[in-house]
Amino acid sequence: MTGGGSLAAGLPDFPWDRLEPVKARAAAHPDGIVDLSVGTPVDPVPATVQAALRGTTDTPGYPLTAGSPPLRGAIRDWCVRECGASADGLGVLPTIGSKELVAWLPTLLGLGPGDVVVVPSVCYPTYEVGARLAGAEVVRTDSLTALGPISRVGLVWVNSPGNPTGQVLPTGHLRKVVDWARERGAVVASDECYHSLGWEAEPVSVLHDEVCGGDLTGLLAVHSLSKRSNLAGYRAGFVAGDPALVAELLAVRKHAGMIVPAPVQAAMIAALTDETHVADQLKRYAARRELLRTALTGAGFTVTHSTAGLYLWITRGEDSWATVDWFADRGILAAPGAFYGPAGERHVRVALTATDERVAAAVARLG
Repeated sequence: MTGGGSLAAGLPDFPWDRLEPVKARAAAHPDGIVDLSVGTPVDPVPATVQAALRGTTDTPGYPLTAGSPPLRGAIRDWCVRECGASADGLGVLPTIGSKELVAWLPTLLGLGPGDVVVVPSVCYPTYEVGARLAGAEVVRTDSLTALGPISRVGLVWVNSPGNPTGQVLPTGHLRKVVDWARERGAVVASDECYHSLGWEAEPVSVLHDEVCGGDLTGLLAVHSLSKRSNLAGYRAGFVAGDPALVAELLAVRKHAGMIVPAPVQAAMIAALTDETHVADQLKRYAARRELLRTALTGAGFTVTHSTAGLYLWITRGEDSWATVDWFADRGILAAPGAFYGPAGERHVRVALTATDERVAAAVARLG
């Protein structure tokens, strides 16, 4: 590439590519691999959602980047009902899954060289990738006071329930983050993709009146239907919050062609207006979680945080790649904590997303 150089050259290696050799070892197990690494849903898409998708396949025209009026209404109603948000002035926008928004948010907000993006010390790698794509500086910290007088912060990411840890941030902590960012004119982006998956703690949205005081200024909440509704294959997500920020995102996304297909928009309406299928999915994950947690602690692992979300964050005090190798020898594939930052190098992430049969196989091997 001539001119400005390669954009890919400034990015880290794609983490899951680095796991391929270990995956091959795990797959050599006589009873096959138990893949607990990526966290991709394995259970059926709800029948009502499939029906909504099929019923809107004859859509020859361009869909609205902003989302259809019924979809925008469904998103607003869901945020009020499930996140404790105030409906007045709430901006909403469908996205092509949540990862693309996470990756492009710093760029869409106009951040670049000289700006700072703050991310958790242990976190989803795409927060850092998004900052690098924009040319911004990344600072990893869980304590904003540790940043000192830095005034160049343009974006602060929070993630609750956290990936990979499953940690739930309390209301008071979120309120302090919001206050800190507002004093500096920074945007707070809250990744709440696991909001529906509370086990031992109740997740709180940054949109909740108790966090933001009914003022959405500078706040964005990112949500996904991949986990709660098994729609990873549909690429269905949305962002909600400050109407002025949402309007900015919409203006850029119109130009860039970042449009959720009309059939997927219809499927999202069906998923957001039905909580029965979510309750059913939670029961499946709760059963798998209990089995895996018991087996892992019995095998000598300590579970850290993991009070919500789709993963168990475990350790036995050794390098994460050594633990991953130990699992691979038993035909189980897990994700090394090193993927999520230097502070995660002695942990491993185990996903709950495997069929009941495969979870049972993992439990037997751990025993």
